[in-house]
Amino acid sequence: MSEHLLVFVGGLHRSGTTPLARCLAAHPQVSGFHDTGVEEDEGQHLQTVYPPARAHGGPGRFALRPAAHLTETSPLLTPDTAARLLAQWRPHWDLSKPVLVEKSPPNLIMARFLQAAFPDARFVMVVRHPAIVSLSTRKWARLRSLGALLDHWFQAHRLFEQDAAQLRQLLVVKYERLVAAPERTLAEIAGFLGLDGEIPAGGIDRRRSAGYERQWRELADGGPWRRRRFQALCRRHEPAANHFGYSMLDLDRADPFPVGSHPLR
Repeated sequence: MSEHLLVFVGGLHRSGTTPLARCLAAHPQVSGFHDTGVEEDEGQHLQTVYPPARAHGGPGRFALRPAAHLTETSPLLTPDTAARLLAQWRPHWDLSKPVLVEKSPPNLIMARFLQAAFPDARFVMVVRHPAIVSLSTRKWARLRSLGALLDHWFQAHRLFEQDAAQLRQLLVVKYERLVAAPERTLAEIAGFLGLDGEIPAGGIDRRRSAGYERQWRELADGGPWRRRRFQALCRRHEPAANHFGYSMLDLDRADPFPVGSHPLR
């Protein structure tokens, strides 16, 4: 595999990792997983080296489990980890392409583990507004309150922020910037990965957040009891949201994510 560049795409469920991975796979120099028969063609479901997110509770839960945060100190990391992963992933790639992409949400909090196995790999992490991610995850985590889902978002990104300083080849992509300026953002990703020509932007849909933005604003416009709960939720998370470049009160605010060696400005 020395002739290939391995790229790991990560980000919480509903953060936009799937459309980004599909855009990447549409580039003539890139191969991604497709028609694998597993959920969202994610590499986490095509290997047996480490537990997938569902083993830690699935969407809206996994980052709260300490065992899901994998680093270079993990006992799962052995001298044959890379070979075992490649043996299971290799059949799903077109090895005539020089760039190979694996996309899975847990990559967000296990990049140090993957970097230890693949020192030359590059990482592209997608970050999306915590309110939108939490609202859109509720259909997969129906027993989780909105507050609990927000707690999960912030825990996951705190872990990622800690890990990012130790990742040598990292690019952080704000979902809001990706949909607002897809051609420019994808061009920067292409440069980071050393790709020739443009990454097709046809898979980027600007309208995917509209319904969730409406739901969030409706929470603020409910009855007195509902409105008080919403305001308390916003007050609780606003400082952390600001730290990550967002606001619970202003969904249109999306500053550059303040971590990583290669943030998108």
